Amino acid sequence: MTENGAKKLLSIVELGGYANCVALYKQIGFEVTELFSMRKAFAYLKKNRPAVVVAEFNFQSDFRDRTSSLESLMAVLQRMPEIKTVVFYDREQAHQLEKLSSRFPLLAILTYPLDTAQLKNILQDLITDVTH
Repeated sequence: MTENGAKKLLSIVELGGYANCVALYKQIGFEVTELFSMRKAFAYLKKNRPAVVVAEFNFQSDFRDRTSSLESLMAVLQRMPEIKTVVFYDREQAHQLEKLSSRFPLLAILTYPLDTAQLKNILQDLITDVTH
């Protein structure tokens, strides 16, 4: 939580291609940090504990031992179970995401095109649960 009482949300945008949701996150009451690489997210998480991380699942077939950089992030977040994770993904990658979601807890998984009303409801429920 920040000094003004807002919950922190980390948005990791690696590829993008969907509507920027920063205004939505702020409207709900989050203090938002938006980063554009997983490497920067790892550095951020060494010093910060957001309530929520929103990230993309981008299957990378060239990785030998993991499905994506999101899998590396989830391994880090495994040591921080209080942080909830929302993942955006392409339906074509559902099979690969299933491997990841069976190993790591995810608050929500949303497909493209994003349903921002659904995202808003999920995050509002989360912020309500955290503040009560």
